[in-house]
Formats: sequence, structure tokens, C-alpha cells
Amino acid sequence: MNLDGLQNHDILTSMKHLIIMALCCCALSTYAQVKSQKQALQLQWQVGHMEKATVRPSTYYPATVPGAVQHDYQKGEKLPHFSIGTNVDAYKELEDLFWCYQTSFSQPQVEADEELVFFSKGIDYEFDILLNGEKLHHQEGMFTPVRLVLDQALKDQNTLEVIIYPIPKAEGQSEGRRQAIMAVKPPVTYSWDWHPRLVTVGIWDETGISIEPKARILSTDFTYQLNAELSRADISYSFETTAAAAGHTFEWTLKDVNGAVKLRETGKIDIPKQQLNLSLDKPELWWTYDHGSPYLYTAQLQIRDETGRPLSQETARVGFRNVELVMNEGAWSEPMDFPKSRSVPPFTMRLNNQIIFAKGSNWVHPEVFYGLITPERYREQLELVQELNMNMLRVWGGGITNKAAFFEQCDEMGILVWQEFPLACNPYPDDPHYLKILEQEATSIIKAVRQHPCLAMWSGGNELFNNWSGMTEQSHPLRLLNSLCYRIDPHTPYINTSPVFGVGHGHYLFYDEDDGLDVFQRMSQARNTAYTEFGMPSLAPLNTLKSIIPPEEQFPVSPTPSWVVHGAFKAWKASSWAELKTLERYFGPAEDLEELVWQSQTLQAIGYKAIFEEGRRQKPYCSMVLNWCLNEPWPTAANNSIIAYPNLKKPSFEAVSVSLRPVLASAKFEQFDFLAGGKLAFDLWLLNDQHEPLKSGQVRVFLTTNGKRKQIGSWEFDQVPSNQNLEGPRIRYQIPADLPPQLAKIGVEVEGESDYDSDYFVLIKTRSQPTVDANRLNY
Repeated sequence: MNLDGLQNHDILTSMKHLIIMALCCCALSTYAQVKSQKQALQLQWQVGHMEKATVRPSTYYPATVPGAVQHDYQKGEKLPHFSIGTNVDAYKELEDLFWCYQTSFSQPQVEADEELVFFSKGIDYEFDILLNGEKLHHQEGMFTPVRLVLDQALKDQNTLEVIIYPIPKAEGQSEGRRQAIMAVKPPVTYSWDWHPRLVTVGIWDETGISIEPKARILSTDFTYQLNAELSRADISYSFETTAAAAGHTFEWTLKDVNGAVKLRETGKIDIPKQQLNLSLDKPELWWTYDHGSPYLYTAQLQIRDETGRPLSQETARVGFRNVELVMNEGAWSEPMDFPKSRSVPPFTMRLNNQIIFAKGSNWVHPEVFYGLITPERYREQLELVQELNMNMLRVWGGGITNKAAFFEQCDEMGILVWQEFPLACNPYPDDPHYLKILEQEATSIIKAVRQHPCLAMWSGGNELFNNWSGMTEQSHPLRLLNSLCYRIDPHTPYINTSPVFGVGHGHYLFYDEDDGLDVFQRMSQARNTAYTEFGMPSLAPLNTLKSIIPPEEQFPVSPTPSWVVHGAFKAWKASSWAELKTLERYFGPAEDLEELVWQSQTLQAIGYKAIFEEGRRQKPYCSMVLNWCLNEPWPTAANNSIIAYPNLKKPSFEAVSVSLRPVLASAKFEQFDFLAGGKLAFDLWLLNDQHEPLKSGQVRVFLTTNGKRKQIGSWEFDQVPSNQNLEGPRIRYQIPADLPPQLAKIGVEVEGESDYDSDYFVLIKTRSQPTVDANRLNY
């Protein structure tokens, strides 16, 4: 990747948004209408900044909607790309400004049974909406949609403005995430170890003006309850209309994947809000893609006039599944000292009455300017999730609640979503104003997401019970979120935060010099019901580093400003995330940047493989392994992601993909490095996440050193039960004393089932030479 590549990606993203706005700015939403009856005005937006809300900008820039004001400012001022060097620091001076989006339009021809509507699915964060200078609406909150009928203030020529307030900053807080404690806004934008200080504001989701029928659907609600045998779905479908729809007729249908009508209901609209209660026998169930088919029905509601002409329509794909969090096997029998306390809370995922092992990652928005995320951008990343053999994403509470396209694609692709509210690593207060906005925003989020079958669970936020947050079950924000989820979406599991007792966050290093443990040693001592955050750092791909770090800072690598702002140093510990001492510990000094990248990415691949497989080996007591993290929103110099920005696979991608196959032969190591002349020892396992048993067979184990391959062990195994693991023998091997330092390859092969085979690497060293000199993996 080079600078041009980064800029071209940015330009293409903007072009996609312009095309999408031109073609479908009135796409399916909470208020979706018949497309032929909903005519969108073609709008050209511009944006400028000012010191006060009452003074209009002296300069306007062309605006991308949806987008972010900082993105438009960068383009308008032709600033160097924010991802290069320390350029991003310049954006801090924009934080305390007001911004004015402006668009003009001629009064369109509107029929007597129509009206002109301004709609937006998301404006970030506090804003006013004005038409011809008259304030129509004020709002704080980026997740609550806006719909305004434009009638009283219309003229022949009209100007609509959206005034964005300066970014919210809690009083008395120093720069950083603490400034976000009074806002229901992604705290990550206030700076994190992998995200720059770039607090975006602006119109970030679908927005426009349209001509719509006065008789139209305002909102719908699809809920259901499956019986214990999953053989019947009792459906509750309610919808709300405008008053003008009273007296018209409606038709609601549920169609299967072939378009066959399974349920139909018709009637007359007598009141603005109406509810239907229906039952569907033997529904096809929605499954994750690795356990079945993510089956989706199509639900459609139409309002029709007296001639049968459709006036308003909403169509959505829906699925039937039963999702629960249940106690982990063995949790009730955990030893307890008197006086007894409770056991660890439930953290095993049961889908459609079957236990499934959740394998996945923490997902973060893939663009710093999250308004620019397109359905295509979501698709790029979600296809990689499937390629990684992952079935769950934890949408981390420090980031955004995604646009509708994200959930729609997870529905279609059979990927479970653990959705957190936008709270993370902060002591969110019991403040009345904050709680009022939190209730407004959380209600909007729940109503927008709850109808998606991919939704697996809600969480109040990230690391709220840790000492840096200091919240508890008695904190009013968490009591509020729990009550809202129960009231609005009672059948989806809820937890206050992650981690809770028994669940693990961390560790995030291959080797920690503070305790002298490597990842294998640490994981052999761990016992958790779930590992929902763990990291393994690496440097970015070489071309990425060359595009973002100025040449004079590239090598030797040191904590210069560009490396620091891109997360290579002082991001967590002083050494994180470059971890140069660890690389030198195992490989010796690197001669150039290319070699350093190889060292770093090799350790990340080995480390992630170790954690994912050990978490799986601890099944059934352990039920989830979700690493930190899948992706990144801008090109970092070093972090824990498997995918580098914008969509580049690190070597760890292949290692994780192999480790998360439904069935594999696995080797358990208790350390990474071994002495020549000493003992090499490890345990064999077969891991089976399928709901079918594995037939008996034979495993052979091979060691490759100095380019020569030798069998060092075997295992005749019996049938492996469905969705269970099988522990095998310990393999012991005397390492020849004359072996030079190297990365030795261990192959675990299942006869006749090559898809189950696995490869591992361990470090062979000598007392006089404890590191490997620039050795590549050429086997």
C-alpha cells in the first residue's frame, strides 16, 4: 500500500456513497415506503465551520452525505492525508467549532395526498435543523432517527440547514476517553491505543428529503416466541401509520425463500397503531452458517387505497431462532469455600436448543469516518469473517452501533452478533441528563436491531466493572439498560458488561517481561468460561508502514512521534505494540524493517493459534473464544488486528482460519522455546465442534528441522462424540544436542482426513545462542 492507495480508497468510498445517495437515499429503514411512491429530491450538500451557531460560515466545502465534517474539511482544504505521520493531530483544532450543513431546493410539486419529508437515520451528535432560518428540531444523540414534515415554512426556493454543535466534552476531564462520559457517543474517537484522537461529527447515516404519501407506515415491530420444541412460532406483528391511513386497507404476508406465501393477513386500518397475532407451524430455523442454514423469510406490509393501489410498503427479511445464554458445563460444580457465594454466570451460547461453541472476534468500525462505511465495505469484512471460520462478532462498546446493512448482511451470512451499547472503560454517571439521553438512544438502538435474527446478546458496554471504570450492578446506567432490554427485547440475553466473573480479558502480549511468561505458559494456567478479549500484537504490513511513517523515521524503529501516534509505542505499555524487546529475545536484532515485520507477524500468527486452540480445548467449561481484534479503522503501525487497514490479511489470518475449522487435530504446548539436547513434549487433541461424531482413525506426528522431516509419534483414536473434544497422548521427543537455533515445524496429520491436519512452530535454541538469526519458514 502507498499513499495513493490510501487516497484512492478514500475517494472510492466517497464515490460509492454518492452513487448510493443518488440511487437509494430512501432505502429500507424503520420508515421504509414503496419506492415508486417515495420520490427523493436530488440534493447537493455543502458544509462550513463557524465560531457560533448564529453566525454562518465564510467558506463552504462540498460535503459527502453521509460522511463527517472533518473528512469534508480535509478535502476542501486539500490537507495532507490524516493517516500520514502526525497529520491527524491537526484535527484537534476543529473540535470546538460549530458546523453548518446546507442544501437548497426548489419547492417540488406535491399532490394533495402527499407531503414533503426530511429524514435522517443518524446525525452526530448534537444538532439543530432549520428550514429557511426557522428552527424545526433540536436533538442530542446520534442513533435516534429524525423525520420532519416540511410544510409550514416552504417557499419557492428553500434552504435547509443542519447545525452541528462542537464535540461533547465532560467538564473537568483531561484529553482522552474520560471526556466522553456524558455523551452516548463512541468513546474510542477520543483516542484509544489503536484509534487516533479524531472525534468525528456530522451527518453519518442515510439522510435526505422525499415526497411521500400522507397515508404511510411510520414503524413496524416483528416479534415472536418459539415453543419448546421449536415447532411453532407465535408471531406478534404491530405497525403504526399516519392518521391519514385510517380507513385504508392493509395486507401483511410472510413468504418463504421461494416466494410462497406462508401467512397472510388483511384488514382495514381503523386506528394509527394495529397489532396482528399469528402462528406459523414448523418454521424453518435460522442457524449460523457453520451449523446449518441462515434461513430468512420475507415479511411485507402494504397500505392500499380503495382502488387497491399500494400507497406505502415495508419489506424486511426475518428469521426464527431461539438464542440463550446457559450455565457452562461444570460451572455448578465449581468448588466453593464457605460461606458460599454464587457460581460463575451463564456464558454458553445455546442456539435452537443446541450448544454451539462461539468462535470469533471483536469487530470495530472499519473507517475512522464511520459515516463513509458502505454496504460494500461491510461485505468485504464479513466475507473474511466466514473465511476465518468465525461464527460470532462482538461489536465492542467503544465504537458505533452499525448501520442497518451490517445486521442485514450478518442475517444473510449466518454470523451471530454480540451487540454492546456505546459505553466503554469509563465511570458513566448517575446523572439525570445523561440518563435521559442514554434512554433515548438505547431505545432507538434496541428497536432498530432486535428484529435481526443474527442478534445473539446485548451488553451494557466494555470493561465497566474494572477498576478504571468503577461501575457496578447498582450503577444507574446499567440498571437502565437492563430494564430497557427486558422491556423491549426480553427474549435476547443481556449482560451488564464484559468481562464478568469467570470471563477473561487479556492477555495481549506474546511474552511479558513483567512476569516472564509466554503465551503458551499463560494459557496453560488459565481457566475461564469464555475468553472474550485477548490480543497478540504485530507490526503492520511493510507497504503500509512505508506509506504512513516518514522515511527518516522508518528504521531503526524507535518511539518517534509518527510511530507513537500510530500505536507502536506507549499505546498500552511503553513498549506496546511494537514489542521490540520480545522480537529480539526470540530472533535477535533485525537488520532492516522488512525482517522486523516478518519477526513480528510470525509471533502474532503463532500466538493467536495458541490461544484460540487452547480456548477450544477447554470446552465445555469454556464456551467462547473472541480475540481482540478483527480489523482496524485506519492504518496503524502496530496493533492486535488480524486484518490490517483497509482489508489486508496478516499472516495470522491463515493461522486463525486453520485453528477455527470445525474439526482439527490440535497440539497443546506449554511453552514456546526448547533447548537443543532437552525434551520436547506436547499433548495431542482432536477438536470437534460439529453436531456429528467423528469416526475413529490414526494421527501421525512429524518434526521438521534443518529441512528434514521425521515421524516422532502417533495416536490411534476412537470415535469422537458430536460437539466434543478428545484428549490424546503426550508426545515426548529428545531434541538432538547438535541442532542449531531454528523454528522447528511440527505437523499433526490425520490419516485419510487431510482437512484436519495442523502445523505448529516452536523455537529450538542453545544456551550459547538463544535466538534465531533471520530464519524464514521455508518448509
